[in-house]
Amino acid sequence: MKKTFVLAALAAASAASFAQSSVTIYGIVDAGVTQVNGLRGGSVKQLVSGIMDGSRLGVRVSEDLGGGWRALATLEHRLELDTGTGSNRPPSGSQLPDRVAQAALLGLPTALQPVVTAVGSSIGAGIGVNQGGTFWDRQAFVGLVTPVGAVLAGRQYTPAYEITATFDTLGTQSSLAAGQVASLPASFDIRVSNALQYRVQLGGFTASAMAAAGEGSASTGRLLGAMAMYKGKGWSVGVGHNTRENERGAKSLTGTAFGATVDLGPGRLYGMIGSIKDDNPTGLSGIAASVTPTVGAATAGLVQAAFINGFKQDGRLTHVGYKFESGVNTVYLAYTQFDDKRAANADTKSFGVAYTYALSKRTDVNAVITRFDNSGLGQAAPGGAGYLGGVTASAGTDSTSLALGIRHRF
Repeated sequence: MKKTFVLAALAAASAASFAQSSVTIYGIVDAGVTQVNGLRGGSVKQLVSGIMDGSRLGVRVSEDLGGGWRALATLEHRLELDTGTGSNRPPSGSQLPDRVAQAALLGLPTALQPVVTAVGSSIGAGIGVNQGGTFWDRQAFVGLVTPVGAVLAGRQYTPAYEITATFDTLGTQSSLAAGQVASLPASFDIRVSNALQYRVQLGGFTASAMAAAGEGSASTGRLLGAMAMYKGKGWSVGVGHNTRENERGAKSLTGTAFGATVDLGPGRLYGMIGSIKDDNPTGLSGIAASVTPTVGAATAGLVQAAFINGFKQDGRLTHVGYKFESGVNTVYLAYTQFDDKRAANADTKSFGVAYTYALSKRTDVNAVITRFDNSGLGQAAPGGAGYLGGVTASAGTDSTSLALGIRHRF
């Protein structure tokens, strides 16, 4: 009798424990058609995945441990609806901007153009999203929430990117998103692997600090970041900062973003300023060794130095926009400018409008028109929420994107 009672009690306790756990499968499927002009192939029409949001499939786990403690985990897979794969390429393929594809613009003799083309082809082959085919590319982390904050470990969004996403009028949606004008090379690290993050939230205040180790290295490729934001009644403000090392341990891509919002009239006004700096671009230290057999060590060193200089970044990102909702209708208006401070003066401005009509709480149809104005050696082309736009036909060539799509959340 006593044994039966003990077993019943254990079963009840086990049932209560399982009742405090949850596993949620979620996702977004988003696809549509686009027409983009100004590309090397002229006007390009295609079916794409990710008009407003990158398509994804995720698993979210949460377990209440009691006493203000909770365990959690998130696994999120990138999904390309047009191909069924987990990676994509921009419409411009492996094409690089002229400023790093032409010997003369790199400050090299035109006789070295074949070498520049060969190096450019190698670099261009890696342009795209998740070219390595990582299954849990979007997110993969486990965490513990405590009464004094949360600790998360794994592949995560970086602190500075979290600020840019929060204070982007589009919330990173569509070709009109702020980061689109400075995506090749990327102005901010979006996600990072091997990351350890501490987060705290007190009322409207949220802050985090992150440290991430380079893959397979304890001394190079590290990223450090931190952010803080406050959401009040009808307004919000935030700041975030990332800094990363390259494969040689030198300070590489560093970005700071400051943003704010205020409720104004029937909608919300957004503003953001970002500073981007990279004096030691990542992934270029092997160029000299690859071309030494062709041109000799001395010339190979000059070629590598030219590419490093070409991929350096020093610019300012400015964004302002307005979002308003009325019933099933949502309208976004936005203007973004990337001001390149380098001699290349690769400036890009984007402006346009996005419209969403909700068919239900989970499904909507969307229309986006975005104009990219390039000046100097600017050459950016509009992409989408789930893919890069790449580059236009030549430096200074402008581009317009028209997109129609449908999105379902589950």
